[in-house]
Amino acid sequence: MRSRPEAFLIGVLFTQGIPAERAWRAPYLLLQRLGHLDLPRLARERDVVAEAVARPPSLHRFKHTMAGWVSDAAARLVADWEGDASLIWEAGSSAHDVTGRLMEFDGIGRKKAAMAVEILTRHFGVPLTGMEAGTVAYDTHVRRVFLRSGLVERDTFGEVVEAAARACPQAPGCIDLPAWLVGRRWCHPTRPECDACLLGEVCPRLTLRSVEGVGARTRPGTPLAGAKDAAPGRSVE
Repeated sequence: MRSRPEAFLIGVLFTQGIPAERAWRAPYLLLQRLGHLDLPRLARERDVVAEAVARPPSLHRFKHTMAGWVSDAAARLVADWEGDASLIWEAGSSAHDVTGRLMEFDGIGRKKAAMAVEILTRHFGVPLTGMEAGTVAYDTHVRRVFLRSGLVERDTFGEVVEAAARACPQAPGCIDLPAWLVGRRWCHPTRPECDACLLGEVCPRLTLRSVEGVGARTRPGTPLAGAKDAAPGRSVE
């Protein structure tokens, strides 16, 4: 990231609808296929970028959309950020400002921006101010863990954000990765592995709760959020 900050930004774009490992591998594979990550060329040679993303095996399930986002991001970096993505998260910037700057890019909403800010500070050590204004990504794994651990009663963006701020007021975003890892490794949509989970001894195990709406994966008969109040086998409206 330090030598190719544009690769980090491309990785953020790809973190949607595919496993995280595949998303973060995409910038490297795109570099291998194109032979460069030259921003003016990425912006100008849109058909070449599109072919590289779509070439089997495609780098993303939404190959056409993702290729467009990459070219659009490159054009914005050249026009607004002197061709240097690291200026977006320049040391001393506030978490709030960096989040807003990232959200100006097509393909990056609040969820991806919150995730990116947390990775920049936690993994890469970028010194941002105002981390108390950060938050968790409204991700399905995070939401499921918040619901089943009793941190929230309803699967809404507002409640998840407020719960993170209550749990860690000095840096709410620091809860993001732990919750995501618990959700991905143990707190599965179905057949959660509560006994193996690191939170197993303290979690109330409200496993009949599930995320709803965007990102939710449900099957016929899968209980919806709030199902903890119903007896097994009874429907919840």
